[in-house]
Amino acid sequence: MDRPIENKSKITKRIIWISVSGIILLLILYQIFFGDRSTKLNVDINKVTIDEVSKGPFLNYIAQTGTVEPIQTIYLDATEGGSRVEEIIIKEGNMVKEGDIIVILSNTSLILEISNYEALVSRTSNELRQARLLMEQQTLNSKSQLLDLQYRILQQKRQYNYNKVLVKDNHISIEEFEFSREQYELSLEKLELLRENLKQDSVFRNVQVDALERSVRRMQDNLKLVNKRLESLNYRAPVSGELASLNLEVGQVISRGQRIGQINILDSYKLRVNIDEYFIAKVSKGLTAACDFAGTSYKGIITKIYPEVVNGRFSVDMEFVDEVPEQIKIGQTSRMKLELGKPKVTVRIPRGGYSQSTGGQWVYVVDPSGSFAEKRKISLGSQNPRFYEVLDGIQPGEKVVTSSYDNFGDVDKLIFKNR
Repeated sequence: MDRPIENKSKITKRIIWISVSGIILLLILYQIFFGDRSTKLNVDINKVTIDEVSKGPFLNYIAQTGTVEPIQTIYLDATEGGSRVEEIIIKEGNMVKEGDIIVILSNTSLILEISNYEALVSRTSNELRQARLLMEQQTLNSKSQLLDLQYRILQQKRQYNYNKVLVKDNHISIEEFEFSREQYELSLEKLELLRENLKQDSVFRNVQVDALERSVRRMQDNLKLVNKRLESLNYRAPVSGELASLNLEVGQVISRGQRIGQINILDSYKLRVNIDEYFIAKVSKGLTAACDFAGTSYKGIITKIYPEVVNGRFSVDMEFVDEVPEQIKIGQTSRMKLELGKPKVTVRIPRGGYSQSTGGQWVYVVDPSGSFAEKRKISLGSQNPRFYEVLDGIQPGEKVVTSSYDNFGDVDKLIFKNR
C-alpha cells in the first residue's frame, strides 16, 4: 500500500515557524535574565545643560556682601534720670570734638539734693571746728590744773623737808610732821592721776576729731561726685567723631540709662557681614576676603565673630588690612570672596540645579557616545560659588548633566533626542 508524501512547502514553513518562535523565546529569556531593566526617559538634549568634569585649582570661598560701618561706635546714654532737655547745641550729623557740649539739661531734684548735701557738709564742718576748739580749751584747762598741782607739790615738798628738820629738834610735834608728809604724798598721787586722765582725755578727743575729719572728707568727696552729676547736665561728647544720631527734643524728659544718640569714630572703617549659619563652624578669626569697591579689590580680615544666629544667619566684623578704599561711605556695600581655606588642585564639577534635586548624592553621567546619560553615585566635598569638590564617583574628562533634575523623576537613564 502506498504512503502519501507530505508537501515539502508545508514542512519548510513549519521549520521556519519553529525557528522564529525559538528565536523570539530566546530573546525573551535573554531580556528577562540579561536585559537592561533600568527606567528611561526621553529628554530633548537642547533643554539640558551638560558640563565637563575637570581637575584644576579649587579655592574654597563663599561670595558674601558686607556693609560699611565705622570702626567704632560710642553710644550715648543719659546718666541722670528725670532731666529735662533745655537746649540742643550740636545737631545730628555734625562732627564733634571730645568735650564739646552736645545738649544742656536741667534737673530740679538734683539741684535740691546738692543744696541739702552742701548744708550737711557745712554743718558737719562746723561741728568739727567746734570739737577742735573745745579740745583746745580742755587741753589748756588741764595744763593749768597740772601747773597748779605741780606748784602746790613744790610748796608741800619744801614744807615737808623743813618739818623733817624741825621735828628732829622737837620744835614741832610728830602729828604736824606726819600731816605735812601725808599732804605731800597725796599731792604726788593726784599728780600721777591727773597726768593719766590728761593722757586718756587727749586720746579720746583725738579719736573724736579724727572721726569728724574722716566724715567731713567723705562728705566733701561725695559732694564732688554730686557736683559732677550737676556738671553732667551739660552733656559733653566723650570722644571726637560724627554725631550720627541724637534722639532728643527740647522739653523732653529723659530717664537714667536712656539711649539718646551715638558717635561714630571715623578714624577707619569696617565691614559687617551676615553669613549663612551653615558656615558657622568653618568661619574663624583671621580669615581673609577680597572686597570689591568700584572695581578695585581690597584685602579684609575677620576680627570679630558674633555667634548669635538670627533668621538663619550670623555676623562677623572685617577690617581692612593694607589700605582703606577712598571715598568710602557708611552704609555702602561691597561684594567679596571670603576664603575658607587655602587653594588646592582637585577634581571639580560645576555647580548647577542638579545639586538641589539630588543633594549632591548622584548625577547623570553622559555616555561617551553622547546618546544617553546614566545615574551614578558621587561624593562631594567643599564648595564655592562656581564648583563642587569631587571626592569620588567621577573622573576628569567625563561629562555630567548639571541642570535641574526636577522634571526627570527618579529614572535611571536619560535618552537624548534631537542630537
